[in-house]
Amino acid sequence: MEKKVILVTGGSGQVGKAIQKVLKDDKKEDEEWIFLSSKDANLLNKPETYAVFEKYKPTHVIHLAATDGGQYAHIGHSCEFFRDNMNMNDNILEVSCKMEVKKLVSCLSTCIFPDRTTYPIDETMIHNGPPHQTSFGFSYAKRMMEVLNRAYNEERGCIFTSLIPCNIFGPHDNFNVSLGHVIPVLINKAYEAKKNGTPFEIWGSGEAMRQFIFSEDLAKLFIWAVREYEEIEPLIIAPDEADEISIKDVARMILEAFDFQGEIKFMPGMEDGQLKKTASNAKLRKYLPQFQFTSNRKAIMETVQWFKDNFETARK
Repeated sequence: MEKKVILVTGGSGQVGKAIQKVLKDDKKEDEEWIFLSSKDANLLNKPETYAVFEKYKPTHVIHLAATDGGQYAHIGHSCEFFRDNMNMNDNILEVSCKMEVKKLVSCLSTCIFPDRTTYPIDETMIHNGPPHQTSFGFSYAKRMMEVLNRAYNEERGCIFTSLIPCNIFGPHDNFNVSLGHVIPVLINKAYEAKKNGTPFEIWGSGEAMRQFIFSEDLAKLFIWAVREYEEIEPLIIAPDEADEISIKDVARMILEAFDFQGEIKFMPGMEDGQLKKTASNAKLRKYLPQFQFTSNRKAIMETVQWFKDNFETARK
């Protein structure tokens, strides 16, 4: 039986940690999993990237590492987000090709889709127009992964593909109020508001609609993809359209998890971002019609409890 060596970049982040947790009950004898962190190599540096691939000689790669952050982290940093991610992605794909990696699955984001479009969005619509202005540097860099996947396949026969998840959250997320994504930011703010007896502030109107995916669900789907998904064309990873929820309702679930009884303040002068980016999971359902996504309420409860239990060491 030929052994698979599956290397995960960004292995110490929330999705990498979730993959490690899922594998405790789903590891196969013919697989060796390697989880890289920034301590192992600077993936912006080509010699370091080559060296770490030479060290582990992966047969398969899950590429999660990225320069990323929440909506407010992107404002004023589009050049940095574009250049860092383009550089890192180019290094990873080039070395994977030269070392004859059998399959590479990278992580994109639904923010790559056009800002002005029809809904629901699907995998054919990636390049139909510019992404939302708040994250355009990051979004264009991630779009180019899809372009490179096709180019490497057409010219060199590489099996490089991508998953496109909606908004991810869960344990080991970045809960920093300035840099994090919406759910971890709201969790941190709710914790502080309850502890200090201060109002709970929601930036924006709370009316924006989002689909969310629990990190452990995404982990299961990355494991499935690296084992089973053979298309070069990307695959949207999102719960059903009926599970789309407003930021206002997400905030209420978080406050319920904390049993917060204080004042709630909306700040409509702050940026809402895209008001909607509903994604179709029809293609995913053709492959995995019975896959069960964790409900938003259950996933939020688990994430809030993890944050409470790990407050001293959580990223924030």
